[in-house]
Amino acid sequence: MSRLLKIDSLQTYFFSAAGVVKAVDGISFDVNQGETIAIVGESGCGKSVSALSILRLVADPPGRIIGGSIRFRDRDLLKLSDEEIREVRGKDIAMVFQEPMTSLNPVLTIGRQLTETMEQHLDMTRDQAVARAIELLGMVGISDPERRLRQYPHHFSGGMRQRVMIAMALCCEPKLIIADEPTTALDVTVQAQILELMKDLTQRLGVALIIITHNLGIVARYADRVNVMYAGRIIESGTAHDIYHHPHHPYTLALLRSVPRMDQPRRARLDPVEGQPPDLSRLGAGCSFHPRCGFAIARCTTQSPPLERIDGGDHLAACFEADNVARSMARSS
Repeated sequence: MSRLLKIDSLQTYFFSAAGVVKAVDGISFDVNQGETIAIVGESGCGKSVSALSILRLVADPPGRIIGGSIRFRDRDLLKLSDEEIREVRGKDIAMVFQEPMTSLNPVLTIGRQLTETMEQHLDMTRDQAVARAIELLGMVGISDPERRLRQYPHHFSGGMRQRVMIAMALCCEPKLIIADEPTTALDVTVQAQILELMKDLTQRLGVALIIITHNLGIVARYADRVNVMYAGRIIESGTAHDIYHHPHHPYTLALLRSVPRMDQPRRARLDPVEGQPPDLSRLGAGCSFHPRCGFAIARCTTQSPPLERIDGGDHLAACFEADNVARSMARSS
């Protein structure tokens, strides 16, 4: 597979009177054509800011991308002019935002919100755009699409609004879709429908997908590769199989142990991740996870572990005790 997106040492900070918040602090990863990548972690770890940084949608002030590069099809998006990056948004890279009701314009019909993008980016006539919008709504499973085009967002349920957002993301046939918590506030049945729809469409159309989520069930079923984030950094990266069956970072292990599993005997209680996420404006020396870590050693309090390859493969982990973590997982499996 050819590489579509390459992010190298990306840093996005927020500057305020209270201090500098290092929301994204030097992350690197790539996405291949037609691949599904998951970015996983607790709230506040930098997942959404990473996605917004790709499209340069971080509000300035207070946020600013201060370092690194984001290369999409060999173009550095950070060096494009405002007009050039607007051409990329929607046309080459599309985004499905976390809450569709706040992302859709309540005073415009669904049809107008779909056709506007196609008229702007694809130079379609109104009739051509309407015909394409009807086709897209049908593709994402909305019945009677011609009538639905004339309705407003409040006429749609949460799941149907999310389908509309997916249709909007697909309307210009992008090469990459970023889905930021695409199943938030949806019931379990609708979540499964939306995720199956996205996976089916990306496979059928050859579109790459970045899913940002805290739901490890989504990761297991839909992702090819996984990046686990903590305190603005990627602390483990690998295939979904490696992350689930051979984790090498204590945080990844803690996330897995905090989720009920159907393939193991029922336990009396789940093991929560102890403690609280760190304040990103007051990160001290050493590993950011060490105050919550059961594997921490003296070295963890003074040195930040680099993201290193496990056994020379594509599995990466940033932990001085990675081998002990792996052994602990093996004993509990």
